[in-house]
Amino acid sequence: MLRVSAVHEATPEIVGAVRRLVPQLSSSARPPTSLEVEEMVGSPATTVLVARDDELDLDAEGASLGGAEDAHPDGPVVGMLTLVAFRIPTGVRAWVEDVVVDGRARRRGVGDALVAAALELAAARGAHTLDLTSRPSRQDANRLYQRAGFELRETNVYRYRLG
Repeated sequence: MLRVSAVHEATPEIVGAVRRLVPQLSSSARPPTSLEVEEMVGSPATTVLVARDDELDLDAEGASLGGAEDAHPDGPVVGMLTLVAFRIPTGVRAWVEDVVVDGRARRRGVGDALVAAALELAAARGAHTLDLTSRPSRQDANRLYQRAGFELRETNVYRYRLG
């Protein structure tokens, strides 16, 4: 059974899962350190959601999801999503970042479950909208967001590289 929950502590299992999933999201981003995961989980503006699947036995396929530190009664972490919610002068802004589903767990509804949980949590926090960005080349992710009801906005996204 697939379960989504908020992370409240940067346990070794969670740190290991985040470090395993980040390279599947971005080839250029280095996996965060234990201290960085602790900082992220401890931030009042950030909620890390993880999906676990107790029916997915990847060890049987010879592809462990991370070893003994991933042992959990609800199964291994097979995906994660970061929800950031913060107050600005015009209300509560909510933003989704770093959605990733383990390659061995895709097409099982993990992304749908994570996004549904983020929508519910953002509404509970008082946000009227939930924003995210996704590269056009990430076709599966873009289909997921459109299925969930996200609408493509005509906007410009700017980036200034610091340092």
